[in-house]
Amino acid sequence: MAPQPARITIGELEAKYPVYCAALQRLVSLGKAPEEIERTLCWDRLALLNRSLPHRYKAPDLLLTKLLHQAQVND
Repeated sequence: MAPQPARITIGELEAKYPVYCAALQRLVSLGKAPEEIERTLCWDRLALLNRSLPHRYKAPDLLLTKLLHQAQVND
């Protein structure tokens, strides 16, 4: 029997939102390609938050676009 994936609550996701955003920012600063970033745990968790509470949390692609723009401006 295959192990069951760990379940995470919305409360846990919300509590770790700043961590997921920081991880996303770190991936951008390391120069990771968007395709690589979209395969990460932080991306999945940000997407889950957006699907669960769309009025409260932005979609990860919008966050990524903002971070990429900021990185270009700072270069």
